[in-house]
Amino acid sequence: MDTLTDGFALAQQWLFETVVQPLVYGVGLGGWVEDAFTGTGWLLVGLLQIAVLLAVIGPLQRWRPVEPVTDRRAIRIDMLYTVVHRLGLFRVALFLTLEPMMDDIFGWLRLSGLSTFHLDGIWPGVSDTAWVSFIIYLLAFDLLEYLIHRGQHHFNWWWSLHALHHSQRQMTMWSDSRNHLLDDVIHDLIVVVVAQLVGVGPGQFIALVALTQLSENLHHANLRVWFGRIGERLWVSPRFHRLHHSIGIGHESAGASTLGGHNFGVLLPWWDMLFRTANFELRFDPTGIRDQVEPGPGGVRDYGEGFWRQQWLGLARLFGRG
Repeated sequence: MDTLTDGFALAQQWLFETVVQPLVYGVGLGGWVEDAFTGTGWLLVGLLQIAVLLAVIGPLQRWRPVEPVTDRRAIRIDMLYTVVHRLGLFRVALFLTLEPMMDDIFGWLRLSGLSTFHLDGIWPGVSDTAWVSFIIYLLAFDLLEYLIHRGQHHFNWWWSLHALHHSQRQMTMWSDSRNHLLDDVIHDLIVVVVAQLVGVGPGQFIALVALTQLSENLHHANLRVWFGRIGERLWVSPRFHRLHHSIGIGHESAGASTLGGHNFGVLLPWWDMLFRTANFELRFDPTGIRDQVEPGPGGVRDYGEGFWRQQWLGLARLFGRG
């Protein structure tokens, strides 16, 4: 862990001094150098993730695809979502709008006597080890992600936003970041608040986010792969998550009108097993939402093809006008 941390820190320092710092000073934002250094860490993570996508997961998709690629435009839009999120554009927007407010709130809470509960301190003498601490936080945040995901499929207002993610009929490794921006804001606010409350360190938090996102890229891949009877119960596979996107299975419980579904786990299928939402059927179904293919009273629902059209229709659904 220390070797990985040191290597990442050296790469972050080089990228900052070579590219980011001159750019920050060049546009007259020298007062934000410290924040820019933190942002460089996220930028480096994004660049490394995209490199893995292109060098590893992409070839795997071409090796054993579930279905032929027929809609390249839809994939290009998903690639745009990935660039916006992984190269820091979304985080910059959050930093400029919401982070000052969050800093004020947490500052006030600290002054009011609220102290951080360090989750990795629950096992004195053992959880002090870097790897053990990391695993503790991984389990905690994976449970949090499962609960958030259940909420996105339980509350109608939240599903109206999250449905954009499930409307992709041509699912690939790029589809993980295909989300409504408001859905992402809600998700990230919850995760950041919990991270502040349980005391995860900045380095560990970046590593957790990076591992989670890269694993989710694999889960969304157009890849006919499963991990075997035992492996499927240890880590979420492309098959396990594809069923979550399956029409009529992944986000319905008792018929087309009832939200719910199966396989909400992000990294670990354990929470689905614990809360009885797991489905381990070995199948690779078409993806999408029922109302995209089965006409309702107003015909089939339009989820949009372009980035801004998708965002606008998400807001229309939220307010009952789409």
